[in-house]
Amino acid sequence: MARGGAWMAAAAAAWWMAAGAGAVWLEIAPSGSKCVSEEIQSNVVVIGDYSVLYEHHHAHPTVAVKVTSPFGDIVHKKENVSMDQFAFTTAEAGNYLACFWVEGDDRGLVVKLNLDWKIGIAAKDWDSVAKKEKIEGVELELLKLEIAVQSIHENLLLLKSKEANMRDVSEKTNARVTWLSLLSLSVCVAVSVLQLWHLQEYFRKKKLI
Repeated sequence: MARGGAWMAAAAAAWWMAAGAGAVWLEIAPSGSKCVSEEIQSNVVVIGDYSVLYEHHHAHPTVAVKVTSPFGDIVHKKENVSMDQFAFTTAEAGNYLACFWVEGDDRGLVVKLNLDWKIGIAAKDWDSVAKKEKIEGVELELLKLEIAVQSIHENLLLLKSKEANMRDVSEKTNARVTWLSLLSLSVCVAVSVLQLWHLQEYFRKKKLI
């Protein structure tokens, strides 16, 4: 039992580290929009459920939503909805942006919206996986743990790649700054020599030296 509990705890920890998931409450102003962005790798499943919270019994506000890719392509767009879902698989890595704003006659209301954004393994239907693979209990948790570890490994590789790219950019920038400094110093020395030569010629013409 203790060993099973340890596996469950490890699976939960890895799940928390690897799963990109989170429910947030957004307060949308009457004039304006509220946006949420998430940096996601390519070929990752994304599911987002959103719903309007009705605080005003006399009104049922609706919102418009638009989700765009890092290159500005629209992957989801809806108007005059109070509850809906967007689901897609990312085609490229980068920041995906989901924006919400109040629609129609409800523009004078402050609308609160719940957004449940699930990414990667958090968006996977584990009940269907368990039925398909005919596993349950500890075996299912071990499968979750294995996929979570793979996801963490991929994220670490991505971070390592980004760090290497940033280091290359930094080294190139430092090299360019060094060359620019040497060029500036060379120009200053050349100007100083020319000024000195000009002063010598001037003094010779005036017979001061």
